Amino acid sequence: MDPLKAPGSSKQKPSKLSLLGPGLITGAADDDPSGIATYSQAGAQFGFGLLWTVFLTTPFMIAIQLVSANIGRTTGKGIAANAKALYGRNILFGLVALLLIANVINIAADIAAMAEAAYLVVGGLQHEHALIFAAMSVLLQVFVRYRHYAPFLKWLTLVLFLYVGVVFTVTIPWDQVILGTFLPRIELTSDYFTLLVAVLGTTISPYLFFWQASQEVEDMKRRHHKRPLNTLTRGGGNEMRRMKIDTTAGMIFSNAVAYFIMLTTAATLHAHGITNIDTAADAAQALRPIAGDLAFFLFALGIIGTGLLAIPVLAGSAAYAVAELYEWPSSLEARLPRALGFYSIIAAATAIGFGLTFTPINPIRMLIWSAVINGVIAVPIMIMMMLIISHEGAMGRFRANRRLTITGWGATALMGATVVAMIVSMLV
Repeated sequence: MDPLKAPGSSKQKPSKLSLLGPGLITGAADDDPSGIATYSQAGAQFGFGLLWTVFLTTPFMIAIQLVSANIGRTTGKGIAANAKALYGRNILFGLVALLLIANVINIAADIAAMAEAAYLVVGGLQHEHALIFAAMSVLLQVFVRYRHYAPFLKWLTLVLFLYVGVVFTVTIPWDQVILGTFLPRIELTSDYFTLLVAVLGTTISPYLFFWQASQEVEDMKRRHHKRPLNTLTRGGGNEMRRMKIDTTAGMIFSNAVAYFIMLTTAATLHAHGITNIDTAADAAQALRPIAGDLAFFLFALGIIGTGLLAIPVLAGSAAYAVAELYEWPSSLEARLPRALGFYSIIAAATAIGFGLTFTPINPIRMLIWSAVINGVIAVPIMIMMMLIISHEGAMGRFRANRRLTITGWGATALMGATVVAMIVSMLV
């Protein structure tokens, strides 16, 4: 039976806005400062040559994030908890460790970019800005209940419209844009495939899988009358439709913003011979003499806003994965003493990320390789997710339908093929 067609029992039709939640926040968090830097580097280095990746990844991104949401809402448990129950804890240690490494590096890159952007806009000292952003993120997650924090994250997604606005402040050669979007020219070089894996890794990222599944669980627990869908003998269709609308809207929104970032940097930086940038803030600063103060200001302000949204997602997804691995209480609704281990991971990941901003590590190398790590570990995690959503014992009648199964495995195959191509290009 197709779960999307299962009967529901809602007395009042919900508003369109109320249907948006975990999927929208997850999609927006994908365009974090390190993601912005990766997309900016793609536009600066290859011009319009990687625009096609946005259209390629959108349906696959929707599918795999819908798999994540369905797993969380149907089972009432996150991805790590489900994988541990079905396949044992040993298989998860390496994957969770790599997820932690990638997330901490992402957090470091995000905090550094936010601090630099704040310095460029208002002045001051960069490390003090970094400390304020890191502390704000931890304090909000630890001391503000999820029911109050989630709406803040939801409205913060609006900051991404700044990157749509930037396009209208620069001159765009639309004929070249159309060619780059629909007639891609693939370069058989290690630089091209490394950046391609980085773009895919920052678009289809493991931390998004863990976050969205766990946020569906949080959302379910917050509404005390709700139960995991696999415990219901009938109904559930309304929830499945809500997740489909929420996830589809969130991922299209996310990829549209990524497209506009690539488009802007290709039309400005690449067109003026700037083919290498170190951070998202560098991209903003490079735009200033080319596209003017307004483009610079919008780009820089967007970095700060997306960082405030993304750092909690990065730290939170790592905490969910570790807590589920060790069966610790894991909820942003929980008070600090009850979920001490969970909140300790959030604080430690953010603190280590903040500490890395003091090191001389090249920022663009750090975030590019973080995205590459994400791309590599995404493959086994996606395989595990597809096995879970096809497992009758875990999902019951809400197992993936044929379309979701094909698209989900397609996304997994795409990531796997790209990683293999990157490795081969490095060895040749």
